[in-house]
Amino acid sequence: MPRRVMVQFGLAFPYGLYAVSPVEPELDFERSSKDRPVQARDKETEQLVWKVEVMDPDPDAKKADRTIVIRLLADVQPVLPESLPGLPFTPIELEGMTAAPWVDTRSCTGPENGRGHRCRARQGWSFRATGVKAPKSMPGQRVASNDKAA
Repeated sequence: MPRRVMVQFGLAFPYGLYAVSPVEPELDFERSSKDRPVQARDKETEQLVWKVEVMDPDPDAKKADRTIVIRLLADVQPVLPESLPGLPFTPIELEGMTAAPWVDTRSCTGPENGRGHRCRARQGWSFRATGVKAPKSMPGQRVASNDKAA
């Protein structure tokens, strides 16, 4: 089983995604210094790693899962699509998306003061994509009669 699996954008995010930050370089903290920042590279493809914070508008998404960081792999900085008038965030769709599971143990505490180990670990997902574009339609939006549904 590969460490990262290909996923379809619509299956992972049926309500779409909204970019809530600009696309920025992700720093390689091991190779960077205070005076010389070094951008991270993907270990498998050697492409530069960029990051964008996104919001998942799924009404069933837990509070901790509503805002996440997506890593974009590209040789040049990806550009977000134009924002729509009246919307505070930019609707986006990801291309070439992969997901890797990980265990989030930030809410685990070790034994202390006579209490046992308490762990509220949960399954997390790390998402990467090779591109970002404007969605063809907004979730919940009706397709016009002269448009062909995909």
